[in-house]
Amino acid sequence: MTTTTDRPTSVDRTTHPTRPVRRIGLVGWGAIGRVVGTALTEGHMPGAELTCIIDNRPLVDAPAPQLSFEDALAVCDLIVEAAGQAVVREWAERVLDSGTDLLIASTGALVDPGLVDRLRAAGPGRVYFTGGAVGGLDLLQAVRGLGALTSVRLTTTKLPATLHQPWMDAELTERLRTATGPVEVMRGTARDVPVKFPKSTNVAASVALATGDPDLVEVVVVADPAATLTRHVIEADGPHGTYRFEVAHRPDATNPATSQVVPHAVLRSLAAVVGRAGQIL
Repeated sequence: MTTTTDRPTSVDRTTHPTRPVRRIGLVGWGAIGRVVGTALTEGHMPGAELTCIIDNRPLVDAPAPQLSFEDALAVCDLIVEAAGQAVVREWAERVLDSGTDLLIASTGALVDPGLVDRLRAAGPGRVYFTGGAVGGLDLLQAVRGLGALTSVRLTTTKLPATLHQPWMDAELTERLRTATGPVEVMRGTARDVPVKFPKSTNVAASVALATGDPDLVEVVVVADPAATLTRHVIEADGPHGTYRFEVAHRPDATNPATSQVVPHAVLRSLAAVVGRAGQIL
């Protein structure tokens, strides 16, 4: 299994006039998928074409044929997932076993060690992941070459409504509903938190993949009614240095659980896979 945030080492990144066009199947036509699909349709990424869209809802405005997953695997050589962790769990192995490559946006699924082991054994398709709404992952990956970090903490702050989950009890639900200031919703490891917040904490999994140890990464999830920006703060310490990264993004207007930047991170990763790394979309 090949994994990457945005610069896959197993892919030739030189431009070549005869390189075949990658046939893209896009899973999900929501806040992420629409931006990615529109960019492909409008020709902003030479070397890639939107061949089909996979979505469990009937689409009336899709710019490419809507196919089933099985039919998509017959005509595509790269699947871009933008539909949630459940899709990764259900389909990732089958995509790779078909010989089709897979780019994962919902990295939260990859904190499941059993799934990761199965993906490592699958193929001949290759799997890539995007870092999404957070930066500094390349540096954390580089630090691993010097030795293990001793502590890593991610603090994510979002609007309360984007964090409510069916498993929450009445007390916590009421605290979120009536919050007038920051409320700590959960504290756990990067292995535990993405499972509890499958649409809101893919960043935790991306940090875990960069550091190589989901159990090392402490994740603090905070709800704040004043959080007009979604904020992620990464703090890491080790024998070779101390690191701190902070980002604050505007939420997507149609899906506040997703930051506006996420589909553009997917596009950047996709550009690397199709051989246009380093170019600005």
